[in-house]
Amino acid sequence: MTAPSLRPAELDDTALTRLKQLEDRIGGPLVAYRPESPYAPLSEEQLAELRRTETELGVQLLAYRS
Repeated sequence: MTAPSLRPAELDDTALTRLKQLEDRIGGPLVAYRPESPYAPLSEEQLAELRRTETELGVQLLAYRS
């Protein structure tokens, strides 16, 4: 199973200021990441079909982006 990957986030000045304020409050450095999921975004209908198939086959399925 592949976990979502993390990439450094690009922060605007407002977000960077908020991050620095939080660093000051907690007393340590923070690094902002944005998650990038390798999984396919499924509609409710597609997800329901995937779950039915999992139940029928007794397996766990993962849908990846193509």
